[in-house]
Amino acid sequence: MALQYPLIGTWYRDQQEQQTFEVVAIDDELGSVEIQYVDGAIGAFELDAWYRLPLVPIPSPEGTDSALDLSREDRWWHDQNPPPPPWDDPLERIEADFFPGTDID
Repeated sequence: MALQYPLIGTWYRDQQEQQTFEVVAIDDELGSVEIQYVDGAIGAFELDAWYRLPLVPIPSPEGTDSALDLSREDRWWHDQNPPPPPWDDPLERIEADFFPGTDID
């Protein structure tokens, strides 16, 4: 039984279904745990059902990190222009309303 709260990034083995998956998201508002199986398929459990599953935390399966190693050409930002420079605050360029020695009442 999975008596512990699911942790994002933790791998589990379902002893009954003989499935291996990683917790990728937890939505407390909806009460769901989103998972990703070793083959890349996505699934979800209701949080109430999670605690009834016969789960065992396991180490990350070998080769599962290699899917995240993208080549430069495969990265989403590769073909885009570089980001613009940080926004310049125009208020920093405004001169003061008074000059020393010219204070008029």
